[in-house]
Amino acid sequence: MSLALTVPWRRAAAWTPVLPAAAVVALLALPSAPASAGPADAASGLLVVYCLVRLVRDRRRPLSRTAAVVLGLPVAGLALAAMEAPSTAAGLGGLGRYLQIFVLVPAAVLLLIRGRADFRLLAWSFVGLALWQGALGVHQYVTRTGASYQGENIRAVGTFGAHDVMGMATVVALGLVCATGIALGRAPVRQRALAAGCALVLLPPLALSFSRGAWIATALACSVQLALAGMRRALKVLAALTAAGVVLVGGFGIGTTALQERIGSIARVADAPDRSVTDRYALWASAAAIWREHPLTGVGLKGFPQHRDGHATLALSSGSEVAGAGATYHRQPLLSPHNMYLLVLSEQGLIGLLGLAGSWLALLVCTLRRLRRLRARGPVLDCALVACGLLLWTLTDFAYGDIGGPSTLLTGMALGLVAWWALTGEEHGTHGARGAHGRAVVPDGTPQRVEEAVTR
Repeated sequence: MSLALTVPWRRAAAWTPVLPAAAVVALLALPSAPASAGPADAASGLLVVYCLVRLVRDRRRPLSRTAAVVLGLPVAGLALAAMEAPSTAAGLGGLGRYLQIFVLVPAAVLLLIRGRADFRLLAWSFVGLALWQGALGVHQYVTRTGASYQGENIRAVGTFGAHDVMGMATVVALGLVCATGIALGRAPVRQRALAAGCALVLLPPLALSFSRGAWIATALACSVQLALAGMRRALKVLAALTAAGVVLVGGFGIGTTALQERIGSIARVADAPDRSVTDRYALWASAAAIWREHPLTGVGLKGFPQHRDGHATLALSSGSEVAGAGATYHRQPLLSPHNMYLLVLSEQGLIGLLGLAGSWLALLVCTLRRLRRLRARGPVLDCALVACGLLLWTLTDFAYGDIGGPSTLLTGMALGLVAWWALTGEEHGTHGARGAHGRAVVPDGTPQRVEEAVTR
C-alpha cells in the first residue's frame, strides 16, 4: 500500500524541473505596466537561477559543446554593441534584455526539459496562455473595449493593452502553432483531438488582433507543419478549416468590414500602402542608412532612436496613435524599425547580425537535420512539428517586428523548446521516456520498472 501511494507522488515530483518554466508562461496572463518589467520577466530571472542551482546540486555538465556554441554565438557581438551604446545604462539594459531572450532563458528551458512529456507540458502551457488571452481579446472586440482601430475600440489586445498591440497576437499565434503541432503529431488520440479543437478556437482571436505580420507568419508555419505531417492529414485539416471558416463567417458574422479591409490590405502593401505600412518602409530605409554609415559595429544597443531622424525620409510620421483598452489617446514614438534583422544590423552591425542570425540559422539546420532522420523512421513526432513551427514563425515574424514588450519573453521560451529539439531531442532526452511493457528507459538504455527508474 505504501509503495502504491509513493509512486504517484514520485511521478509528480518528476515533473517539477519544468514546472517553473510553465509558471513563467502562466505569469504572462497577468497585466503589466507599459515600459516596465512585468512579473513574468522577474520570474524568468528566478528560472535561470533555479536552473543553475539544479546544475550545481546534481553536478551535471551544463550544456553540450554544440549547444554552448549555438546559444553562445550572439554574446560577443552583443558585448561589443553594448560598449558602442549611447550611454552605459542603455548598453547594460539592452545587453541584459538580449541575453535574457536569446541566451539565458533558452538555455534554462533546454536544461530543464528532460523528455517529450516535459516538452508537451510546456507546449500546452503556450496553448493555455493563448486561450486565455484570446478569450479576453474576443470579449474586447464584442464589447468594444479593445484598442483603437480605425476610430473604434475593437482591436483585440488581451492584457497587453494598447501600448503593446502585438502582444496578444504573438501569444495567440504561438499557441496556435503549438496546438497544430500536437494535433498533427504522435501524441495520444485525446491530446490530438483536444489540440485540434484548441487550434480552431484560436483562429478568431488571431483574426481580431488585426496583425498582418502574425497572420502571415502563422500561415507559413502551420502550412509547413501540415506538409511535414503528410498529405492525408493536410487534406483533413484543410477541410476542417474550411468548415470552421464557413461557420465563423456565415454563422457568427466574424467577417466584418474592418477585418476584410485589413486582409485585403496585405495585397496592397506595395501599390497602395496605408499609414502604418508607409511608416514601416520609412523606418526600414532609416535603419539601412544607419547601417551603411556604421557597417561593422552599428551605433550601439538602443542607439536607433537617436539616429533615426537624421536618416529618415519625410514620409515618416511623428508616431503611432494609441488609444483604447484603458489608455487615453496619445502618440507613441516609433523607436524601432519594426524589423528584427534591420534593428540588429543598425545597432550591432554585421558582427552582431552574424552572431544572432548565425545562432538562429544553426538552430534551423539542426532542427531540419533531426527532422529528416526522424521522417526516415516513420511518422513525425509532435515535438518536431512544434519546434519547426515555432522557429519558422519566429524567423518570419522578425521580418515584420522586433523584440519589445512583455510578450517578447515568450520568444525566449519558444527558442528554448526549439533548442531542446534541435540540440538534444528524444535521443538524449530519455528521462521519463517509456519503453515497451510500461517500463522506463534510463540514460544508459537499460529498461527498468517505473518505480525503480524514478528512485534513481
